[in-house]
Amino acid sequence: MSGINWTALVVLVLLFGVVTIMGFMATRWRRPSSMESLDEWGLGGRSFGTWVTWFLLGGDLYTAYTFVAVPAAMFATGAVAGFFAVPYTIVLYPIIFVFMARLWSVSHRHGYVTPADFVRGRYGSRELSLAVAITGFLATMPYIALQLVGIQAVLEVVGLGGGSNWVAKDAPLFIAFALLAAYTYSSGLRAPAVIAFVKDTLIYLVIIVAIIYLPSKVGGWDSIFGAAQEKMTTVNEATGKPTGAFVPGSTQMWAYATLGLGSALALFMYPHSITATLSASSRNTIRRNASILPAYSFVLGLLALLGWVAIAAGTKPVGLDGKPNAQLVIPQLFEDMFPDWFAGIAFAAIAIGALVPAAIMSIAAANTFTRNIYKEWIAPNASPAQEAKVSKLVSLVVKAFALVFVLLLDKQNAINFQLLGGIWILQTFPAIVFGLYTKWFHRWGLLVGWAVGMVYGTWQAYNVVNPVTGSHFGGSLANIPGIAQMGYIALTAFVINLVVAAIISVALNAMKVSNGTDETIKGDYFADAGDPRVEKLPATPHEVTPSP
Repeated sequence: MSGINWTALVVLVLLFGVVTIMGFMATRWRRPSSMESLDEWGLGGRSFGTWVTWFLLGGDLYTAYTFVAVPAAMFATGAVAGFFAVPYTIVLYPIIFVFMARLWSVSHRHGYVTPADFVRGRYGSRELSLAVAITGFLATMPYIALQLVGIQAVLEVVGLGGGSNWVAKDAPLFIAFALLAAYTYSSGLRAPAVIAFVKDTLIYLVIIVAIIYLPSKVGGWDSIFGAAQEKMTTVNEATGKPTGAFVPGSTQMWAYATLGLGSALALFMYPHSITATLSASSRNTIRRNASILPAYSFVLGLLALLGWVAIAAGTKPVGLDGKPNAQLVIPQLFEDMFPDWFAGIAFAAIAIGALVPAAIMSIAAANTFTRNIYKEWIAPNASPAQEAKVSKLVSLVVKAFALVFVLLLDKQNAINFQLLGGIWILQTFPAIVFGLYTKWFHRWGLLVGWAVGMVYGTWQAYNVVNPVTGSHFGGSLANIPGIAQMGYIALTAFVINLVVAAIISVALNAMKVSNGTDETIKGDYFADAGDPRVEKLPATPHEVTPSP
Protein backbone atom coordinates (compact mmCIF):
# COMPACT_ATOMS: atom_id res chain seq x y z
CA MET A 1 0.00 0.00 0.00
CA SER A 2 1.27 3.45 -0.81
CA GLY A 3 -0.57 6.70 -0.08
CA ILE A 4 -4.28 7.25 0.35
CA ASN A 5 -6.78 5.74 -2.06
CA TRP A 6 -8.81 8.93 -2.42
CA THR A 7 -11.57 7.51 -4.60
CA ALA A 8 -12.24 4.65 -2.21
CA LEU A 9 -11.97 7.01 0.77
CA VAL A 10 -14.50 9.45 -0.67
CA VAL A 11 -17.01 6.65 -1.32
CA LEU A 12 -16.41 5.29 2.17
CA VAL A 13 -16.91 8.68 3.81
CA LEU A 14 -20.06 9.42 1.81
CA LEU A 15 -21.71 6.12 2.74
CA PHE A 16 -20.53 6.48 6.33
CA GLY A 17 -22.07 9.94 6.37
CA VAL A 18 -25.38 8.59 5.06
CA VAL A 19 -25.69 6.00 7.83
CA THR A 20 -24.65 8.57 10.44
CA ILE A 21 -27.50 10.85 9.36
CA MET A 22 -29.85 7.85 9.40
CA GLY A 23 -28.66 7.05 12.90
CA PHE A 24 -29.54 10.51 14.20
CA MET A 25 -32.88 10.54 12.37
CA ALA A 26 -33.83 7.10 13.67
CA THR A 27 -35.21 8.68 16.83
CA ARG A 28 -38.13 9.92 14.69
CA TRP A 29 -38.90 6.45 13.36
CA ARG A 30 -41.97 5.09 15.14
CA ARG A 31 -41.39 7.98 17.49
CA PRO A 32 -42.64 7.32 21.03
CA SER A 33 -43.98 9.96 23.36
CA SER A 34 -40.78 9.54 25.38
CA MET A 35 -37.45 7.74 25.00
CA GLU A 36 -36.90 7.87 28.75
CA SER A 37 -37.24 4.16 29.48
CA LEU A 38 -35.25 1.04 28.69
CA ASP A 39 -38.25 -0.42 26.86
CA GLU A 40 -38.10 2.43 24.35
CA TRP A 41 -34.42 3.42 24.26
CA GLY A 42 -32.98 -0.06 24.80
CA LEU A 43 -35.58 -2.29 23.09
CA GLY A 44 -37.15 -0.04 20.46
CA GLY A 45 -40.55 -0.26 22.15
CA ARG A 46 -40.56 -4.06 21.69
CA SER A 47 -42.34 -3.36 18.39
CA PHE A 48 -40.16 -4.67 15.54
CA GLY A 49 -41.81 -6.99 13.02
CA THR A 50 -40.35 -9.91 11.07
CA TRP A 51 -38.31 -8.01 8.51
CA VAL A 52 -36.97 -5.34 10.84
CA THR A 53 -36.01 -8.06 13.32
CA TRP A 54 -34.40 -10.09 10.54
CA PHE A 55 -32.20 -7.19 9.46
CA LEU A 56 -31.49 -6.23 13.07
CA LEU A 57 -30.47 -9.78 14.06
CA GLY A 58 -28.46 -10.17 10.86
CA GLY A 59 -26.73 -6.87 11.54
CA ASP A 60 -26.18 -7.92 15.13
CA LEU A 61 -24.90 -11.48 14.61
CA TYR A 62 -22.92 -11.08 11.37
CA THR A 63 -20.32 -8.60 12.50
CA ALA A 64 -16.82 -7.43 11.62
CA TYR A 65 -15.79 -10.83 13.02
CA THR A 66 -17.63 -12.27 10.03
CA PHE A 67 -16.21 -9.90 7.43
CA VAL A 68 -12.64 -9.60 8.68
CA ALA A 69 -11.61 -12.31 11.14
CA VAL A 70 -13.22 -15.39 9.54
CA PRO A 71 -11.64 -14.92 6.07
CA ALA A 72 -8.41 -13.86 7.80
CA ALA A 73 -8.38 -17.14 9.72
CA MET A 74 -9.04 -19.08 6.50
CA PHE A 75 -6.19 -17.20 4.84
CA ALA A 76 -3.76 -17.73 7.72
CA THR A 77 -4.48 -21.21 9.09
CA GLY A 78 -7.33 -22.79 7.15
CA ALA A 79 -10.57 -24.61 7.83
CA VAL A 80 -10.37 -25.42 11.56
CA ALA A 81 -9.80 -21.80 12.61
CA GLY A 82 -12.16 -20.23 10.10
CA PHE A 83 -14.70 -22.47 8.39
CA PHE A 84 -16.14 -23.85 11.64
CA ALA A 85 -18.24 -20.64 11.69
CA VAL A 86 -20.39 -22.00 8.85
CA PRO A 87 -21.66 -25.22 10.52
CA TYR A 88 -22.00 -23.37 13.81
CA THR A 89 -24.49 -20.91 12.33
CA ILE A 90 -26.35 -23.81 10.71
CA VAL A 91 -26.66 -25.61 14.06
CA LEU A 92 -27.52 -22.35 15.82
CA TYR A 93 -30.95 -21.61 14.37
CA PRO A 94 -32.72 -24.86 15.31
CA ILE A 95 -31.40 -24.29 18.84
CA ILE A 96 -32.84 -20.78 19.12
CA PHE A 97 -36.08 -21.90 17.45
CA VAL A 98 -36.61 -24.17 20.44
CA PHE A 99 -35.94 -21.83 23.36
CA MET A 100 -35.88 -18.17 22.29
CA ALA A 101 -39.65 -17.92 21.87
CA ARG A 102 -40.04 -19.03 25.49
CA LEU A 103 -37.57 -16.40 26.66
CA TRP A 104 -39.37 -13.73 24.61
CA SER A 105 -42.73 -14.72 26.12
CA VAL A 106 -41.67 -14.69 29.76
CA SER A 107 -39.75 -11.44 29.22
CA HIS A 108 -42.77 -9.89 27.49
CA ARG A 109 -45.01 -10.99 30.35
CA HIS A 110 -42.81 -9.61 33.15
CA GLY A 111 -41.04 -6.73 31.41
CA TYR A 112 -37.60 -8.34 31.52
CA VAL A 113 -34.98 -6.39 29.57
CA THR A 114 -31.94 -8.64 30.09
CA PRO A 115 -31.30 -12.37 30.61
CA ALA A 116 -30.18 -11.58 34.15
CA ASP A 117 -33.67 -10.10 34.76
CA PHE A 118 -35.15 -13.50 33.90
CA VAL A 119 -32.70 -15.34 36.16
CA ARG A 120 -33.57 -12.98 39.02
CA GLY A 121 -37.28 -13.62 38.55
CA ARG A 122 -36.99 -17.37 38.02
CA TYR A 123 -34.68 -18.19 40.93
CA GLY A 124 -35.21 -15.23 43.24
CA SER A 125 -31.41 -15.00 43.48
CA ARG A 126 -29.66 -11.65 43.34
CA GLU A 127 -26.30 -13.40 43.42
CA LEU A 128 -26.97 -15.65 40.42
CA SER A 129 -28.48 -12.73 38.53
CA LEU A 130 -25.37 -10.66 39.26
CA ALA A 131 -23.13 -13.47 38.02
CA VAL A 132 -25.05 -13.65 34.73
CA ALA A 133 -24.99 -9.86 34.38
CA ILE A 134 -21.26 -9.49 35.05
CA THR A 135 -20.48 -12.32 32.66
CA GLY A 136 -22.55 -10.75 29.90
CA PHE A 137 -20.97 -7.36 30.47
CA LEU A 138 -17.46 -8.82 30.54
CA ALA A 139 -17.94 -11.03 27.47
CA THR A 140 -19.33 -8.15 25.42
CA MET A 141 -16.20 -6.01 25.81
CA PRO A 142 -13.92 -8.01 23.48
CA TYR A 143 -16.82 -8.46 21.05
CA ILE A 144 -17.19 -4.69 20.69
CA ALA A 145 -13.42 -4.41 20.36
CA LEU A 146 -13.58 -6.84 17.47
CA GLN A 147 -15.75 -4.37 15.59
CA LEU A 148 -13.05 -1.74 16.02
CA VAL A 149 -10.54 -4.12 14.48
CA GLY A 150 -12.77 -4.30 11.40
CA ILE A 151 -12.90 -0.53 11.03
CA GLN A 152 -9.16 -0.26 11.64
CA ALA A 153 -8.49 -2.78 8.88
CA VAL A 154 -10.49 -0.73 6.39
CA LEU A 155 -8.87 2.57 7.39
CA GLU A 156 -5.40 1.07 7.18
CA VAL A 157 -5.92 -0.41 3.72
CA VAL A 158 -7.44 2.81 2.39
CA GLY A 159 -4.26 4.58 3.56
CA LEU A 160 -5.29 6.15 6.87
CA GLY A 161 -3.87 5.30 10.26
CA GLY A 162 -0.16 5.71 9.60
CA GLY A 163 2.24 8.00 11.41
CA SER A 164 4.03 8.01 14.73
CA ASN A 165 1.55 10.08 16.74
CA TRP A 166 -2.00 9.19 17.77
CA VAL A 167 -3.57 12.06 15.80
CA ALA A 168 -2.40 10.57 12.51
CA LYS A 169 -2.71 6.94 13.57
CA ASP A 170 -5.93 6.66 15.57
CA ALA A 171 -7.90 9.88 15.00
CA PRO A 172 -10.09 8.39 12.19
CA LEU A 173 -11.10 5.55 14.49
CA PHE A 174 -11.89 7.98 17.31
CA ILE A 175 -14.06 10.05 14.96
CA ALA A 176 -15.99 7.01 13.74
CA PHE A 177 -16.80 5.87 17.23
CA ALA A 178 -17.57 9.37 18.46
CA LEU A 179 -20.29 9.52 15.80
CA LEU A 180 -21.47 6.03 16.75
CA ALA A 181 -21.63 7.04 20.41
CA ALA A 182 -23.59 10.21 19.60
CA TYR A 183 -26.38 8.67 17.54
CA THR A 184 -26.64 5.60 19.76
CA TYR A 185 -27.03 7.91 22.76
CA SER A 186 -29.86 9.84 21.09
CA SER A 187 -31.70 7.11 19.17
CA GLY A 188 -31.05 3.92 21.13
CA LEU A 189 -31.83 0.60 19.44
CA ARG A 190 -33.76 2.33 16.65
CA ALA A 191 -30.45 3.58 15.19
CA PRO A 192 -28.85 0.18 14.44
CA ALA A 193 -32.27 -1.16 13.37
CA VAL A 194 -32.49 1.48 10.64
CA ILE A 195 -28.81 1.29 9.64
CA ALA A 196 -28.96 -2.52 9.42
CA PHE A 197 -30.97 -2.22 6.19
CA VAL A 198 -28.10 -0.33 4.52
CA LYS A 199 -25.45 -2.59 6.03
CA ASP A 200 -27.03 -5.83 4.85
CA THR A 201 -27.78 -4.47 1.38
CA LEU A 202 -24.15 -3.45 0.93
CA ILE A 203 -22.86 -6.77 2.26
CA TYR A 204 -25.03 -8.85 -0.04
CA LEU A 205 -24.04 -6.68 -3.02
CA VAL A 206 -20.32 -6.90 -2.30
CA ILE A 207 -20.26 -10.64 -1.59
CA ILE A 208 -22.33 -11.60 -4.63
CA VAL A 209 -20.15 -9.48 -6.92
CA ALA A 210 -16.96 -10.76 -5.31
CA ILE A 211 -17.87 -14.45 -5.48
CA ILE A 212 -18.84 -14.15 -9.16
CA TYR A 213 -16.09 -11.81 -10.33
CA LEU A 214 -12.96 -12.72 -8.34
CA PRO A 215 -12.62 -16.46 -9.16
CA SER A 216 -12.51 -15.63 -12.87
CA LYS A 217 -9.57 -13.30 -12.20
CA VAL A 218 -7.46 -15.93 -10.40
CA GLY A 219 -7.99 -19.02 -12.56
CA GLY A 220 -11.23 -20.43 -11.18
CA TRP A 221 -12.07 -22.50 -8.14
CA ASP A 222 -9.66 -25.32 -9.03
CA SER A 223 -6.81 -22.83 -8.85
CA ILE A 224 -8.17 -21.33 -5.62
CA PHE A 225 -8.46 -24.66 -3.79
CA GLY A 226 -5.10 -25.80 -5.15
CA ALA A 227 -3.34 -22.66 -3.91
CA ALA A 228 -5.02 -22.98 -0.50
CA GLN A 229 -4.04 -26.64 -0.15
CA GLU A 230 -0.46 -25.88 -1.09
CA LYS A 231 -0.19 -23.10 1.48
CA MET A 232 -1.84 -25.09 4.29
CA THR A 233 0.47 -28.08 3.80
CA THR A 234 3.60 -25.92 3.74
CA VAL A 235 5.62 -26.19 6.96
CA ASN A 236 5.62 -23.06 9.11
CA GLU A 237 9.22 -22.33 10.08
CA ALA A 238 8.17 -20.80 13.42
CA THR A 239 6.28 -23.90 14.59
CA GLY A 240 7.77 -26.72 12.51
CA LYS A 241 4.23 -27.82 11.65
CA PRO A 242 2.00 -27.37 8.60
CA THR A 243 0.73 -23.81 8.22
CA GLY A 244 -2.87 -24.90 8.68
CA ALA A 245 -5.59 -27.34 7.70
CA PHE A 246 -7.07 -27.51 4.22
CA VAL A 247 -9.44 -30.25 5.42
CA PRO A 248 -9.49 -31.08 9.15
CA GLY A 249 -7.62 -34.31 9.82
CA SER A 250 -8.59 -37.01 12.28
CA THR A 251 -6.70 -35.26 15.08
CA GLN A 252 -8.58 -32.02 14.41
CA MET A 253 -12.13 -33.34 14.34
CA TRP A 254 -12.78 -32.66 18.02
CA ALA A 255 -11.46 -29.13 17.66
CA TYR A 256 -13.66 -28.44 14.65
CA ALA A 257 -16.78 -29.99 16.19
CA THR A 258 -16.42 -28.39 19.62
CA LEU A 259 -15.73 -24.97 18.12
CA GLY A 260 -18.90 -25.28 16.06
CA LEU A 261 -21.17 -26.61 18.81
CA GLY A 262 -19.75 -24.45 21.60
CA SER A 263 -20.04 -21.29 19.54
CA ALA A 264 -23.62 -22.14 18.57
CA LEU A 265 -24.64 -22.65 22.20
CA ALA A 266 -22.89 -19.43 23.24
CA LEU A 267 -24.06 -16.93 20.63
CA PHE A 268 -27.57 -16.30 21.92
CA MET A 269 -26.35 -16.04 25.51
CA TYR A 270 -24.76 -12.69 24.69
CA PRO A 271 -26.78 -9.71 25.90
CA HIS A 272 -26.80 -8.13 22.43
CA SER A 273 -28.35 -11.23 20.81
CA ILE A 274 -31.08 -11.33 23.44
CA THR A 275 -31.63 -7.55 23.20
CA ALA A 276 -32.28 -7.80 19.46
CA THR A 277 -34.60 -10.74 20.08
CA LEU A 278 -36.62 -9.05 22.83
CA SER A 279 -37.22 -6.06 20.54
CA ALA A 280 -39.49 -8.27 18.38
CA SER A 281 -43.22 -7.66 18.48
CA SER A 282 -44.32 -11.29 18.95
CA ARG A 283 -43.06 -14.80 19.71
CA ASN A 284 -43.89 -15.91 16.16
CA THR A 285 -41.57 -13.18 14.88
CA ILE A 286 -38.77 -15.01 16.70
CA ARG A 287 -39.69 -18.37 15.18
CA ARG A 288 -39.99 -16.94 11.67
CA ASN A 289 -36.56 -15.36 12.00
CA ALA A 290 -35.04 -18.63 13.18
CA SER A 291 -36.35 -20.09 9.92
CA ILE A 292 -35.08 -17.40 7.52
CA LEU A 293 -31.83 -16.31 9.17
CA PRO A 294 -29.92 -19.31 7.70
CA ALA A 295 -29.81 -17.26 4.49
CA TYR A 296 -26.94 -15.45 6.15
CA SER A 297 -25.10 -18.75 6.64
CA PHE A 298 -24.91 -19.14 2.87
CA VAL A 299 -23.33 -15.70 2.56
CA LEU A 300 -20.98 -16.52 5.44
CA GLY A 301 -19.72 -19.60 3.60
CA LEU A 302 -18.97 -17.54 0.52
CA LEU A 303 -17.27 -14.87 2.58
CA ALA A 304 -15.07 -17.42 4.38
CA LEU A 305 -13.90 -18.78 1.01
CA LEU A 306 -12.67 -15.31 0.06
CA GLY A 307 -9.78 -15.99 2.43
CA TRP A 308 -8.65 -18.72 0.06
CA VAL A 309 -9.37 -16.54 -2.96
CA ALA A 310 -6.85 -14.12 -1.47
CA ILE A 311 -4.24 -16.92 -1.37
CA ALA A 312 -4.73 -17.64 -5.06
CA ALA A 313 -4.65 -13.91 -5.84
CA GLY A 314 -1.31 -13.52 -4.05
CA THR A 315 -2.71 -10.89 -1.70
CA LYS A 316 -0.10 -9.44 0.66
CA PRO A 317 -1.83 -8.05 3.76
CA VAL A 318 0.85 -5.72 5.09
CA GLY A 319 0.03 -2.89 7.47
CA LEU A 320 1.26 0.68 7.25
CA ASP A 321 3.91 -0.30 9.81
CA GLY A 322 5.36 -2.74 7.25
CA LYS A 323 4.38 -5.84 9.23
CA PRO A 324 2.19 -8.68 7.89
CA ASN A 325 -1.36 -8.53 9.28
CA ALA A 326 -3.83 -11.23 8.23
CA GLN A 327 -6.75 -9.08 9.44
CA LEU A 328 -6.16 -6.80 6.43
CA VAL A 329 -6.49 -9.57 3.85
CA ILE A 330 -10.08 -9.00 2.69
CA PRO A 331 -9.89 -5.19 2.47
CA GLN A 332 -6.56 -5.58 0.69
CA LEU A 333 -8.02 -8.16 -1.70
CA PHE A 334 -10.85 -5.78 -2.57
CA GLU A 335 -8.45 -2.88 -3.15
CA ASP A 336 -6.17 -5.01 -5.33
CA MET A 337 -8.87 -6.62 -7.47
CA PHE A 338 -11.71 -4.10 -7.77
CA PRO A 339 -11.95 -0.60 -9.24
CA ASP A 340 -11.37 2.03 -6.57
CA TRP A 341 -15.02 3.13 -6.44
CA PHE A 342 -16.26 -0.42 -5.80
CA ALA A 343 -13.47 -1.00 -3.27
CA GLY A 344 -14.89 2.04 -1.47
CA ILE A 345 -18.33 0.40 -1.37
CA ALA A 346 -16.77 -2.79 0.00
CA PHE A 347 -14.87 -0.82 2.65
CA ALA A 348 -18.09 0.93 3.64
CA ALA A 349 -19.87 -2.42 3.93
CA ILE A 350 -17.21 -3.66 6.38
CA ALA A 351 -17.13 -0.42 8.38
CA ILE A 352 -20.93 -0.19 8.64
CA GLY A 353 -20.96 -3.90 9.36
CA ALA A 354 -18.94 -3.03 12.46
CA LEU A 355 -21.05 -0.04 13.53
CA VAL A 356 -24.39 -1.88 13.66
CA PRO A 357 -23.35 -4.67 16.06
CA ALA A 358 -21.16 -2.30 18.09
CA ALA A 359 -24.20 -0.10 18.68
CA ILE A 360 -26.41 -3.03 19.72
CA MET A 361 -23.67 -4.51 21.92
CA SER A 362 -23.05 -1.24 23.76
CA ILE A 363 -26.80 -0.79 24.32
CA ALA A 364 -27.15 -4.36 25.60
CA ALA A 365 -24.15 -4.04 27.92
CA ALA A 366 -25.50 -0.73 29.23
CA ASN A 367 -28.95 -2.21 29.83
CA THR A 368 -27.35 -5.10 31.72
CA PHE A 369 -25.36 -2.78 33.96
CA THR A 370 -28.33 -0.51 34.61
CA ARG A 371 -30.92 -3.18 35.35
CA ASN A 372 -28.86 -5.81 37.13
CA ILE A 373 -26.10 -3.85 38.85
CA TYR A 374 -27.18 -0.22 39.23
CA LYS A 375 -30.86 -0.75 40.02
CA GLU A 376 -30.49 -4.10 41.77
CA TRP A 377 -27.56 -3.18 44.02
CA ILE A 378 -27.08 0.61 44.01
CA ALA A 379 -30.37 2.46 43.41
CA PRO A 380 -33.32 0.07 43.82
CA ASN A 381 -35.84 2.93 43.62
CA ALA A 382 -34.54 4.27 40.31
CA SER A 383 -37.32 5.44 38.00
CA PRO A 384 -37.58 4.35 34.34
CA ALA A 385 -36.22 7.77 33.32
CA GLN A 386 -33.24 7.37 35.64
CA GLU A 387 -32.61 3.89 34.26
CA ALA A 388 -32.59 5.25 30.71
CA LYS A 389 -30.21 8.07 31.65
CA VAL A 390 -27.75 5.71 33.35
CA SER A 391 -27.93 3.27 30.45
CA LYS A 392 -27.15 6.02 27.93
CA LEU A 393 -24.12 7.12 29.92
CA VAL A 394 -22.86 3.57 30.43
CA SER A 395 -23.17 2.90 26.69
CA LEU A 396 -20.63 5.69 26.16
CA VAL A 397 -18.28 4.25 28.80
CA VAL A 398 -18.56 0.78 27.22
CA LYS A 399 -17.49 2.11 23.82
CA ALA A 400 -14.58 4.01 25.34
CA PHE A 401 -13.41 0.93 27.22
CA ALA A 402 -13.60 -1.20 24.07
CA LEU A 403 -11.54 1.41 22.24
CA VAL A 404 -8.78 1.20 24.85
CA PHE A 405 -9.08 -2.61 24.79
CA VAL A 406 -8.34 -2.87 21.08
CA LEU A 407 -5.65 -0.19 20.98
CA LEU A 408 -3.61 -2.00 23.64
CA LEU A 409 -3.98 -5.63 22.51
CA ASP A 410 -2.55 -7.55 19.57
CA LYS A 411 -4.87 -7.14 16.59
CA GLN A 412 -3.57 -10.36 15.03
CA ASN A 413 -5.67 -12.21 17.62
CA ALA A 414 -8.96 -10.55 16.65
CA ILE A 415 -10.82 -13.83 16.26
CA ASN A 416 -9.69 -14.87 19.74
CA PHE A 417 -11.33 -11.77 21.23
CA GLN A 418 -14.70 -13.23 20.31
CA LEU A 419 -13.80 -16.79 21.22
CA LEU A 420 -12.53 -15.69 24.65
CA GLY A 421 -15.86 -13.97 25.25
CA GLY A 422 -17.55 -17.20 24.19
CA ILE A 423 -15.71 -19.10 26.93
CA TRP A 424 -17.23 -16.81 29.53
CA ILE A 425 -20.73 -16.35 28.16
CA LEU A 426 -21.38 -20.07 27.63
CA GLN A 427 -21.17 -20.54 31.40
CA THR A 428 -24.52 -18.70 31.74
CA PHE A 429 -26.32 -21.25 29.53
CA PRO A 430 -27.52 -23.55 32.35
CA ALA A 431 -29.06 -20.73 34.39
CA ILE A 432 -30.83 -19.17 31.39
CA VAL A 433 -31.83 -21.97 29.03
CA PHE A 434 -32.41 -24.79 31.50
CA GLY A 435 -34.28 -22.28 33.64
CA LEU A 436 -36.78 -21.81 30.82
CA TYR A 437 -37.89 -25.43 31.23
CA THR A 438 -37.16 -26.57 34.78
CA LYS A 439 -36.13 -25.46 38.25
CA TRP A 440 -34.51 -28.79 39.05
CA PHE A 441 -31.07 -27.16 39.08
CA HIS A 442 -30.56 -25.41 42.40
CA ARG A 443 -29.63 -21.73 42.32
CA TRP A 444 -26.53 -22.31 44.46
CA GLY A 445 -25.50 -25.25 42.30
CA LEU A 446 -25.82 -23.06 39.21
CA LEU A 447 -23.78 -20.32 40.86
CA VAL A 448 -20.96 -22.64 41.93
CA GLY A 449 -20.97 -24.37 38.54
CA TRP A 450 -20.73 -20.96 36.85
CA ALA A 451 -17.79 -19.96 39.03
CA VAL A 452 -15.91 -23.22 38.38
CA GLY A 453 -16.52 -22.94 34.62
CA MET A 454 -15.35 -19.32 34.55
CA VAL A 455 -12.15 -20.02 36.47
CA TYR A 456 -11.30 -23.16 34.50
CA GLY A 457 -12.04 -21.53 31.12
CA THR A 458 -10.05 -18.36 31.84
CA TRP A 459 -7.10 -20.31 33.24
CA GLN A 460 -6.99 -22.66 30.27
CA ALA A 461 -7.26 -19.79 27.79
CA TYR A 462 -4.43 -17.93 29.55
CA ASN A 463 -2.22 -21.00 29.23
CA VAL A 464 -2.60 -21.09 25.44
CA VAL A 465 0.56 -19.41 24.18
CA ASN A 466 0.94 -18.06 20.67
CA PRO A 467 3.93 -19.98 19.21
CA VAL A 468 5.01 -17.00 17.13
CA THR A 469 4.65 -14.08 19.56
CA GLY A 470 4.85 -15.98 22.86
CA SER A 471 1.82 -14.10 24.20
CA HIS A 472 -0.85 -15.64 26.45
CA PHE A 473 -4.50 -15.98 25.37
CA GLY A 474 -3.08 -17.08 22.02
CA GLY A 475 -6.05 -19.29 21.12
CA SER A 476 -9.17 -21.02 22.37
CA LEU A 477 -8.24 -24.69 22.00
CA ALA A 478 -6.78 -26.93 24.70
CA ASN A 479 -6.63 -30.63 25.56
CA ILE A 480 -9.99 -32.05 26.66
CA PRO A 481 -9.53 -33.88 30.00
CA GLY A 482 -9.95 -37.62 29.63
CA ILE A 483 -9.96 -37.56 25.81
CA ALA A 484 -6.47 -36.24 25.02
CA GLN A 485 -7.83 -34.35 22.01
CA MET A 486 -7.76 -30.63 21.35
CA GLY A 487 -11.15 -28.97 21.80
CA TYR A 488 -12.83 -25.62 22.36
CA ILE A 489 -12.15 -24.53 25.93
CA ALA A 490 -15.63 -23.02 26.28
CA LEU A 491 -17.38 -26.36 25.76
CA THR A 492 -15.07 -28.20 28.15
CA ALA A 493 -15.67 -25.53 30.80
CA PHE A 494 -19.42 -25.78 30.13
CA VAL A 495 -19.44 -29.55 30.72
CA ILE A 496 -17.50 -29.11 33.97
CA ASN A 497 -19.91 -26.32 34.95
CA LEU A 498 -22.89 -28.59 34.28
CA VAL A 499 -21.47 -31.54 36.23
CA VAL A 500 -20.70 -29.38 39.26
CA ALA A 501 -24.14 -27.73 39.13
CA ALA A 502 -25.88 -31.11 38.89
CA ILE A 503 -23.94 -32.67 41.80
CA ILE A 504 -24.62 -29.71 44.09
CA SER A 505 -28.26 -29.56 42.99
CA VAL A 506 -28.77 -33.24 43.89
CA ALA A 507 -27.31 -32.64 47.35
CA LEU A 508 -29.22 -29.41 48.08
CA ASN A 509 -32.50 -30.73 46.72
CA ALA A 510 -32.12 -33.85 48.87
CA MET A 511 -31.58 -31.59 51.91
CA LYS A 512 -34.62 -29.54 50.84
CA VAL A 513 -32.66 -26.29 50.83
CA SER A 514 -34.82 -23.44 49.48
CA ASN A 515 -34.39 -22.82 45.75
CA GLY A 516 -35.73 -19.28 45.88
CA THR A 517 -39.08 -17.76 44.98
CA ASP A 518 -40.16 -18.16 41.36
CA GLU A 519 -42.25 -15.21 40.13
CA THR A 520 -43.09 -16.94 36.85
CA ILE A 521 -45.84 -19.45 36.07
CA LYS A 522 -46.20 -22.01 33.29
CA GLY A 523 -48.41 -19.79 31.14
CA ASP A 524 -45.80 -17.01 31.10
CA TYR A 525 -43.63 -19.06 28.77
CA PHE A 526 -46.33 -19.05 26.07
CA ALA A 527 -47.52 -15.43 26.35
CA ASP A 528 -47.79 -13.53 23.07
CA ALA A 529 -48.45 -10.00 21.89
CA GLY A 530 -51.70 -8.70 23.29
CA ASP A 531 -51.59 -10.86 26.41
CA PRO A 532 -53.94 -9.08 28.85
CA ARG A 533 -51.57 -9.69 31.75
CA VAL A 534 -48.79 -7.67 30.12
CA GLU A 535 -48.44 -4.10 31.33
CA LYS A 536 -48.74 -1.99 28.20
CA LEU A 537 -46.14 0.59 27.25
CA PRO A 538 -47.20 4.25 27.10
CA ALA A 539 -48.96 4.99 23.82
CA THR A 540 -46.83 6.56 21.12
CA PRO A 541 -48.15 9.30 18.82
CA HIS A 542 -48.65 6.95 15.86
CA GLU A 543 -50.69 4.62 18.07
CA VAL A 544 -53.06 7.23 19.52
CA THR A 545 -56.50 7.31 17.93
CA PRO A 546 -57.54 10.95 17.31
CA SER A 547 -60.78 12.16 18.86
CA PRO A 548 -63.70 12.53 16.46
